[in-house]
This record gives sequence, C-alpha cells and structure tokens, in this order.
Amino acid sequence: MSSTLMASCCYCCFISYKRPRPIIATFVSFLLFFLFFFFFLAEAATSSSSNGTAAARAVLHSGEELLRFERFRAQLVRSPDGDVIDCVPSHLQPAFEHPRLRGQKPEEAPAARPTPTAKTRRRRRSHVHGGGEQREDDDEHGLQQAWWAAGEACPEGTIPVRRTTEADLLRASDAGGGRFGMKPRGGGGGGGAARRDSTSSGHEHAVGYVSGGQFYGAKASLNVWPAHVASPAEFSLSQIWLISGSFGNDLNTIEAGWQVSPQLYGDNNPRFFTYWTNDAYQETGCYNLHCSGFVQTNSRIAIGAAISPISSFAGRQFDITLLIWKDPKQGHWWLQLGSGALVGYWPSFLFSHLGARADMAQFGGEVVNTRPSGSHTPTQMGSGRFPGEGYGRAAYFRNVQVVDWDNNLIPAAGLRLLADHPACYDIAGGQGGAWGRYFYYGGPGRNARCP
Repeated sequence: MSSTLMASCCYCCFISYKRPRPIIATFVSFLLFFLFFFFFLAEAATSSSSNGTAAARAVLHSGEELLRFERFRAQLVRSPDGDVIDCVPSHLQPAFEHPRLRGQKPEEAPAARPTPTAKTRRRRRSHVHGGGEQREDDDEHGLQQAWWAAGEACPEGTIPVRRTTEADLLRASDAGGGRFGMKPRGGGGGGGAARRDSTSSGHEHAVGYVSGGQFYGAKASLNVWPAHVASPAEFSLSQIWLISGSFGNDLNTIEAGWQVSPQLYGDNNPRFFTYWTNDAYQETGCYNLHCSGFVQTNSRIAIGAAISPISSFAGRQFDITLLIWKDPKQGHWWLQLGSGALVGYWPSFLFSHLGARADMAQFGGEVVNTRPSGSHTPTQMGSGRFPGEGYGRAAYFRNVQVVDWDNNLIPAAGLRLLADHPACYDIAGGQGGAWGRYFYYGGPGRNARCP
C-alpha cells in the first residue's frame, strides 16, 4: 500500500465518536493523531523520493485532505451498503476552501421559489395520465437513501458527506489522469457538446431539450433504475442539464440526477449526484463534493449515496423530483428535491455564462460506450428497455418544466426529442394529463439491431 496514498486520504480513515470523552482519553486521542500525522508525512517524503510511480498515483488533493483530517470528526454513520457517512460541520465542507468562500457560512434559503402558473395547476388537477399507477412526490425529500436504514442522521449544523476511501482513489488513479471526481477531458459528458461529439467521445444520449430562449431553471420527475453497467470504464446516468455558452472550451453546465458508475463509487448502485463545469469539463468542476464549488445546506441528503428503494420491472415505480433554479435575489443556482427539501446551491461566481441564465435545458439519459471487443457495449440506459414498452418497464421523465424570467414554472414548450443511436437507446414522448410533458427513453445497448 502506498504510504503517500494513505496520507492523501488519511482523513477518510478517522473514526469519531458521538459521546464526550474523558480528558485523559481525549489527550491520548490527540497524541495518537499527531503521531499518526507526522509518521505519514515522513513516510510520504521517503516514498516520494524513492518511488516516483507511487507518488504520481496519489496526486489527488492530498494537501487539502490532510488539512481537513481533524475536521471530519463530528459523527459518522455506517450504511448497510458499505458506505461511511461523515457528519461534517457545514462551514467546513469542501466548498469553503474556495478563495471566494473562505471564512463564510452557507446562505439562507431563498425567500421565493418557482411556482407553477394557475393554468398549469388547473391542467394537472383535471386530467389523469393513462400510463398506469401514478406516484406524486408530495414528500419533502422526494427520494430515500440506503444510509437512512442505519437509523441515524446528521445533526443540525452539519452535512452528510460520503467518505472517500483508498479504493476510490486507486480506481481513479488506475483509470489514468489522477482526476478523482471529475469527468474525462475532451467533451466528456454533458449537454449538447457531448451529444454533438458522441461518435468520437463514446458518449451516447437519448434526451429531450429546449433551446433558443432564456431559462432560469428546470424541473422534472424521473424514475430510478438499477441500470446494468458492463465495464468499470463506463457509466449510465439520467439527469437534468442546464447549459450556457458555446460548445467549445467555455461551456458552462449544471447537472443533477442519478447515475451508476462503478469507477466512481465501486459498485452498481444507482446514486444521487451533482456536477458542474465552466470550461467544458477541462479543468473546473467535479462530481458531488469532490472540489470546492457546490455548497450543501441539507443535513439529511448525502450526495453520492445510494438511492433506495428503486424501480422494478413490471413492479412499483420510484421516482425523484429535481428542481434547479436561479434565485432572483442572490443569483445562486439552487437544487431542490421533492416538494421542498433544498440540497444546496452553486454560487453564481463559479460561472461565466451561467452567471446570468441558461441558454438550454436538457433532460434524459447518457451512457459511455467503450466498444468492448469491437462491438457496442451492453451497458443499459434507464431501465434497459426501449420506450415502446411503456410504464412500469421503460424509464421516464414526467412533468418536464422550465423556469421563466419571472420565477414561474411553465411546461417546456417546444421540447425536442433526440437519440444519438435509436437502435441502441431511443426516446418517445407525449403531452397531457397529470404528467404534462413527458417522455420514455433508454434501451439495452448491444442487441440484434445495435451490433
């Protein structure tokens, strides 16, 4: 085991306690901490001079993580799925390492949230969608997470942070580039840029989008599935994108949804995630809380944690409702789950073009196709079923809406549907009833029509 690597994630291994400890025990604990700290600093220096390869594998924010070592000790929760959730004081979360945020605390919740127009409310009350059982997300959070089964929660004034492990860092290092928590360079992952370049980048999409206007947010409900991902180098996700800028090096995106990513998380569980970039995935931005940027305010939702329960084929459907919008007063982009739970916000100064508004809102699925053995990947998008199979079998987005200049939620007029490779992953939609604008999407990847 590389001692440098252990040093880079040593805060991840610190186990804290919930009860106040006697003075002697506290003194011994701090003494052991400093011995541990200096031991690994010495070992890291020796390793870096004698083993350049090992040092190169550990270029993963080791400095910041060492500085945070003592901070991650408020409380921890062990999730049944193997995750460890640390309860971190909210003002010590990674966002506040940003030069523009140092010494600050999270902003208060916005006074005004987007609301549907009276016409939209009447339409949804007077119609019922004919696709089968409906499940409105009237609960506050709009999703449940596996770690809640432990029966513990983070106290007020802290946020739950999924612990980064040594195995997580090793997978990122083995993948090349040492960019843990970031998408690959070169058009890797979001918005119309990746869709346009899907032939060369290996990213394939089935999406609905609106463009040519000024958008101040987007909202939709999407069901969650255990999508099969065939290779650790691939992923499958379903999300909302807000996009601005050209499809070059100045592309700005905000993204949130669910994803299955063995490389990032080490398993095949669908997990709630966020992402952002202001330079087309080149140097800025990251997943979840893996860099300074997104400010979390919620003490109940762990970004990057598994979602449970999830949808089953021909069984009960579980969906999550996501709303991203720009606060008219402060200008930050807020993320809400369900009917009211705020997860946190992306400060407006993170962006150039998105500092004002979005030029495009996009909804749907994306997979990475590495073409194993020269053929198309069998990695699934959504449920792994084509849209024609409908409710209970195919993945869906419903109540697809955008936020206008006056902070109103309105149906996504002119929603265009597009699939890069319909024989592999397709999309089909409609409008009306309680589902408003909706679409089914996804597919199995490799099949007789998608070799």
